[in-house]
Amino acid sequence: MLQAIGLTSTPRRELPPLVDDLTFEARPGCVTALLGDPGSGKTTALRLMLELEPGRGITYFRGRPLHRIAHPGREVGVLLGDVPGHPARTVLNQLRMLCAAYGVPASRATTMLEVVGIGGLRDQRLGSLSLGMERRVALAAALLADPCTLLLDEPAAGLSPRERSWMYELLRGHAALGGAVLFTTDDAKEAARNADRVVSIKAGRLVADQDAAEFARTRLRPRVAVRTPHAARLADVLGREARAARRVVEIVAESGSRLSVYGSNCAEVGEAAFRHGVLVHQLADETGDTGTPVPPVPQARSEARTTAHASAVAAAHADAGATTGPGPGVEPGPEAEPGSGLGAGVEPEPGAGSAAGSGTGSGTGSGITPFPAAEGRTGPGRPPRTGSGRSARAVRRVGGPLRPLRYELIRAFGTATPLLTSAAVVVVSVAIALVLARLGHTPQNRLLAAWPQSLPLPPAALGAGLLGALAFGEEYRYPSLSADRGTVPRRMGLLAAKLGVCAALALLLGGLAVTADAAALRLVFDSGPLDRPVEWIAPAASWAGLLIGCAWAGVLASGVFRSAAAGLAAVLVVPVMVVPLVRKSLHGPSAHPTDGLASRLRELSWAHWPPEADRLVSGALRVMAQPVGTALVLSLMVLLCAYGFTGLRSRVRW
Repeated sequence: MLQAIGLTSTPRRELPPLVDDLTFEARPGCVTALLGDPGSGKTTALRLMLELEPGRGITYFRGRPLHRIAHPGREVGVLLGDVPGHPARTVLNQLRMLCAAYGVPASRATTMLEVVGIGGLRDQRLGSLSLGMERRVALAAALLADPCTLLLDEPAAGLSPRERSWMYELLRGHAALGGAVLFTTDDAKEAARNADRVVSIKAGRLVADQDAAEFARTRLRPRVAVRTPHAARLADVLGREARAARRVVEIVAESGSRLSVYGSNCAEVGEAAFRHGVLVHQLADETGDTGTPVPPVPQARSEARTTAHASAVAAAHADAGATTGPGPGVEPGPEAEPGSGLGAGVEPEPGAGSAAGSGTGSGTGSGITPFPAAEGRTGPGRPPRTGSGRSARAVRRVGGPLRPLRYELIRAFGTATPLLTSAAVVVVSVAIALVLARLGHTPQNRLLAAWPQSLPLPPAALGAGLLGALAFGEEYRYPSLSADRGTVPRRMGLLAAKLGVCAALALLLGGLAVTADAAALRLVFDSGPLDRPVEWIAPAASWAGLLIGCAWAGVLASGVFRSAAAGLAAVLVVPVMVVPLVRKSLHGPSAHPTDGLASRLRELSWAHWPPEADRLVSGALRVMAQPVGTALVLSLMVLLCAYGFTGLRSRVRW
């Protein structure tokens, strides 16, 4: 059950709150609609529930607030706005990345694409999708971990009427197995047609919390829409006849030529217009939201409405092809989870792809299925069957320490950014190395690194810092782990994965740049300005430390400042500002030499290391004693402390 208690937003500059003391609940097994006009605070209310918006109040998901849930993605499925993913990433890659984040098998991504009917679009880029297809991808992402609760903001926006019907049947199938569904809408008829309960808000405050049948009786009134050039005359005629017959008829002038007649029907209005010779251009039965209650309709209509809802739930379970457990009234097996819905799914009907709608509802190409399969339906008391004929079960969880690493690897290599960065670094590095070799008087170490004295960092170090800055910068620009664009769940496992992957990429980039520089110098200058190095371990360690330090500085700075640009700026600040300060302090009266420090450390240690290790310790100390190395170490320590202070206390977690 979802329980929202006292939700109140806190806007800036003393503006009135968009949501003011909003309290309601969404019960399991029901579809709840949050109804309100545009700007009434529906989206803000969802963001407050997900702790993405500053404010007061609390929301309980099955008795626990979101920040107390170890794996929020497995408990709450969210659809807020467009797909939160890099436009250059493919649909399948995006869902596989989320599978790694949520701890579910990667095969779940393919299954959910078939469930939502876009299996043929798995290789399409997110940036090339239409609005309707984006909604399907977002719905697949929300259902990926088989959550108990679904929070959907205008889920049917951009869909054709057929696709809207399909989507709401899918949501009913999820609710039929005990899940709670809450969606927002500004269409009263859509809320009454597709929800079991309707929560109405206005200006951020609760107006009504009603059953759908009661909402239809009190808020949706049947009316006759009339369009005539003699609106005032027809209104007078209808009013006089209603008074003569002692009937309650309400006539509302919508515009100069349009009338809305409540308490009558098309036959009565048409006959009255004919008797009095009033020209009528349009005459139709409609249903509209008037916002004012009217006397209740007979009980038979309420019972019919309830029966219709029950039939819709049964049809959703039989036809949606997206549930993972036994149907209503069947005891779940030992592996089923509470609220488990939309599991492995049913294969879509072959050849149905041509009927799909795009963002405007028109048919678009193959591989898009607007409705699940009509053949091979499962009965209300039987679990659905997958394409291989096996019964679907609850989603298997994939945990362990490699889960963040899987996510980070898919995120890093899901786009062409590493390849493009490597290509740019190699080209620039080779060009600089050739120029330095032509000018001469450049040490061999700097020549191989393509690092002239005038540049604060070599191209490879800048490329490593850029890749590190994108590690968290991409999360905030194209958030995937969070419900929306508020926070990125960050624990030590995710941070360690990002640091490890970025360190490996930095070393590969540095090795590629040095190899390309050496090859270009040999090719252009024949014998070349390169000599066989006498000591290569210390320069290689210094080069690796510089690359890894720049990559880690970019990772931590982008995590602290939530921007890739800030992360890259922090990498440049180290040589430009921190190194001069360190160099000044190292050459001052307070500086002490490091000679003999390794032997003194060996004497103080209770576990004596062999004397051969003194060379390694001395080499590491010499590297750290360099101005750039000392500046990097100090900067990384400061950034790590800042990251721990600003990031690890976040309430939305991995």
